[in-house]
Amino acid sequence: MCGITGFWQPDGCSHDEGAAVGRAMADALATRGPDDVGVWVDDTAGVALAHRRLSVLDLSPAGHQPMVSPSGRYVIAYNGEIYNHLELRAELDKIGAGETAPFRWRGHADTETLLAAFDVWGIEATLKKAVGMFAFALWDRRTRTLTLARDRMGEKPLYYGWVKGALVFGSELKALRAFPGFDQAIDRGALALFLRHNYVPAPWSIYENIWKLPQASFVQFACHPDTAKPQAAGRGDVRTYWSLPTVAEQGQINPWAGSEQEAREELERLLRQSIRGQMLADVPLGAFLSGGIDSSTVVALMQAMSDRPVKTFTVGFHEARYNEATHAKAVAQHLGTDHTELYVTPVEAQAVIPRLPHLYDEPFADSSQIPTFLVAQLARRHVTVALSGDGGDELFGGYNRYFWASRIWRWLGPTPHTLRKGLAYGLTRLSPSAWNKVFSAVAFLLPARLRYGNLGDKLHKLAGLLQAASAEDVYYFLVSQWKHPERLVFGSSEPATVLTERQQWPRLKDFESRMMYLDQRSYLPDDILVKVDRAAMGVSLETRVPLLDHRLVEFAWRVPPAMKIRAGQGKWLLRQVLYRYVPRDLVERPKMGFGVPIDAWLRGPLREWAEDLLAEDRLRREGYLDSSPIRKKWQEHLSGHRNWVYPLWTVLMFQAWLDATRGAVHGC
Repeated sequence: MCGITGFWQPDGCSHDEGAAVGRAMADALATRGPDDVGVWVDDTAGVALAHRRLSVLDLSPAGHQPMVSPSGRYVIAYNGEIYNHLELRAELDKIGAGETAPFRWRGHADTETLLAAFDVWGIEATLKKAVGMFAFALWDRRTRTLTLARDRMGEKPLYYGWVKGALVFGSELKALRAFPGFDQAIDRGALALFLRHNYVPAPWSIYENIWKLPQASFVQFACHPDTAKPQAAGRGDVRTYWSLPTVAEQGQINPWAGSEQEAREELERLLRQSIRGQMLADVPLGAFLSGGIDSSTVVALMQAMSDRPVKTFTVGFHEARYNEATHAKAVAQHLGTDHTELYVTPVEAQAVIPRLPHLYDEPFADSSQIPTFLVAQLARRHVTVALSGDGGDELFGGYNRYFWASRIWRWLGPTPHTLRKGLAYGLTRLSPSAWNKVFSAVAFLLPARLRYGNLGDKLHKLAGLLQAASAEDVYYFLVSQWKHPERLVFGSSEPATVLTERQQWPRLKDFESRMMYLDQRSYLPDDILVKVDRAAMGVSLETRVPLLDHRLVEFAWRVPPAMKIRAGQGKWLLRQVLYRYVPRDLVERPKMGFGVPIDAWLRGPLREWAEDLLAEDRLRREGYLDSSPIRKKWQEHLSGHRNWVYPLWTVLMFQAWLDATRGAVHGC
């Protein structure tokens, strides 16, 4: 895990100038790679590649980057891990032995393997062979072409765009802001998207003319034959080398034909294959453990394949409705892991908030970013690499919205609109907090699977859903914080995204599968994986996500929906694997999520901070957001009449980010 950055300056640059700028851009990513820094410059082309290294494989100088391929043709700045790189090396050795001689490897870094593969197979063919998480910038010295590429599921980030005519790129926006003359305006359309989703979805970024490279894609910028300058402008011709829409569609056309027992065996085989590959490291390794289905499955299989106790980490909270530490401890004790837990006070958790704008680098408002950072910080005291259980919900139907949305639409579709309005009125007569009190008094009468947390908020969401015109509208409502953000952001209109371009969706038979597909294209790469990557890299910790091995993803799409969601409960097949290692009573409980009581904090210790950021005169002066609806929600939240924590947190995170980066933003 590292940080990459660089630029292509069409007017060229001296070697010293290119090295200085590249070093400044790389230093902005210091926490992504504290162990080493390198800059490579082609002054005749005006290209610089820079790299910050977190040493995980091959700790020797042989792993130094940027690195040149054996032929001398390619130079790479690379961030990630290729888990099958030893298999690729063996294949390359056979090819080399058949023609001339085996490769003379300088070390055992996967970067060196990638470069040799590019020399032999070319770029796209190598991408298709590689199993892993990665983002890289590759300069072809022969054709003067720059290639930017990203892994299949979007685990590793990569931004790129144009500043003063130069093509710039990097793992995070802070590296791009370090390029001389950076003065990009805020993209108001992207800001509207952020207020809707809590994150800025790919391919957009918060800045104009700066984009995120989408998952499973690469883009190339070639040298113009006459001017020797980059030939393409704008986003470039972005191409995919692996298609999730095709995988999803083909999975339903050619579903798993074996028995449930055979499906369980195949899933466990694939999980073991993925986890075994991701346990490869030359530094201490551990895992996050919440005690839920996903992380418990990953840790259980890690422990089954390890000859020593796996190091596991959990952060706990004294507020019972947010605390999973007791469950994690029980699972850890059963599996025999070397478990570390840390109970965090509200003051310690709140102390993370001022760091969030720098950590996340563009507006990001999933409040579980706070405990995610805390558990990463805890793990980094003991290990350099941590595996996580992310991805299980999206692959195997774990989110409550998959059950709620389907049930809601089955009821809504044939229900007269006047009846819907009446029901909506009744649901909003009680505040969410009042509904929660009612529910807590009778919860013991209900089966465990119906004991939802924060029921009041869910009932108020249901009231809004009663206006939906289609099943897809139900989903879109559930993933939207501000329902009409273009009314909130002055001068904005929302750009198209994966969620709105419905004509490009794969043909999937059931609504639950469509929701899982959309989450894998949007919420997973743009929220969940961003949250984990920035939190972990902020403390120089590499995270790996075994459930997102693309071979496992392809299998999950062949699994029939009935093996994912059954009897109102998700992840059925994944649970069957876990039950082999952990008694079901240790992991069976209502889904809790990974949060902190931001709603209460905004009414208490964070009130003054929030009031300053949401001040009417301040919002008016900055000129981005209409203060009226924001102030209305803020007052309703303070009074306890409504819980508007999610839409308010999006505004607060934008305001805090704007404050932190004000000096880098001009012409807005």
